[in-house]
Amino acid sequence: MASPQPNPPAAVVVPEYSPEERRLLLELAHRAVRASLEDREIDLTPPSGHLAEPRGAFTTWHLRGQLRGCVGYVLALHPLYRTVAETAVAAAFHDTRFYPVSAEEVAELEAEISVLSPLRPIRPEEIEIGRHGLVVGLGRQRGLLLPQVPGEYGWNVETFLEETCHKAGLPGDAWRRGAAIEGFTAEVFGDGDSR
Repeated sequence: MASPQPNPPAAVVVPEYSPEERRLLLELAHRAVRASLEDREIDLTPPSGHLAEPRGAFTTWHLRGQLRGCVGYVLALHPLYRTVAETAVAAAFHDTRFYPVSAEEVAELEAEISVLSPLRPIRPEEIEIGRHGLVVGLGRQRGLLLPQVPGEYGWNVETFLEETCHKAGLPGDAWRRGAAIEGFTAEVFGDGDSR
């Protein structure tokens, strides 16, 4: 009987966005929220061609370690720079799960940005916890969970699929009964990261 082979070392993922680009995007998220509170416009001219590329992204706000809002675009509708500004404002003021952020809370908000890869069909056995985010859809109902979510809750692949179905308003086993499953990866960075 052959002895089990050790797992191959994990591939080193080189970030697409430099520390400076990450800093610019995080600062933009904060500026966009402050500007919205003050009812003023900000300059949305991307500082580089790379940040002008269309990309899907989500902005997540935390307040004192608790989720305070999360909104994003799955598809690459706009330049990333504009997408981050729009999703930052939407997450702060229009996530229907929360009251809009108050002026008093703004200084304490911590941002996390997830820049998404394009969606692609994925089979359940291909899903890697911590690497893939999921979109499950059936008819007009679609639910999305970011790659970091199952790790935060200690979910396995099956629970991840079930929870994504629930997010779509579908029964937990819809992924077994014809719902489309799509996967994506995300480059995730936030305030205070040392990456």
